[in-house]
Amino acid sequence: MTQSQAPVPAPASSPAPRKMSPWLKIGLEIGPLVLFFIANGRGGIYVATGVFMVATLLALGAMWVLARRIAVMPLVSALVVMVFGGLTLWLQDDHFIKLKPTMVNALFGVLLLGGLYFKKPLLPYVFDGMVKLTEEGWRKLTIRWGIFFLVMAVLNEIVWRSVSTDTWVAFKTFGYLPLTFAFAIAQAPLMSRYELKDGSSGK
Repeated sequence: MTQSQAPVPAPASSPAPRKMSPWLKIGLEIGPLVLFFIANGRGGIYVATGVFMVATLLALGAMWVLARRIAVMPLVSALVVMVFGGLTLWLQDDHFIKLKPTMVNALFGVLLLGGLYFKKPLLPYVFDGMVKLTEEGWRKLTIRWGIFFLVMAVLNEIVWRSVSTDTWVAFKTFGYLPLTFAFAIAQAPLMSRYELKDGSSGK
């Protein structure tokens, strides 16, 4: 074989995404919150904030190693954690870390409802192909999730302004997640009703 006939090496492709166990994914999202709760009990809110930031970065790294990708919501949430956690430690003001859930939920709520208003639904990107619904199904599910996020933003504001820091940390760890899971499970009938069947147009 001459030099001109030598095979050309194929260009290196980016690593293909892998499927990660849903339970492992949930564990990686819950893990930093549990450590936040434990660290707050042992060292206070500022130690807990530092632990939370480190644990969040480690969880993102684990997601990337295991799945070769990071979902939108954990990535955005981690960015807000870094910003508001950094302000908390720099200014020694725990108001910033308490505002973090408010900002994240309000941001998701506004983006979902705003995308729907401009006829650019964003929820399918959040579910990342795990669920296939008709257009009407996505519209209704987006409205529900958008309102839910806004309600959770308001709820966080009420809680952190009304109770002690330790009680707020407990709510963030053991109240927010169960409410979110319960709401997600409650959407199962709607998702089943509007599930996109193979070969249908999704209209």
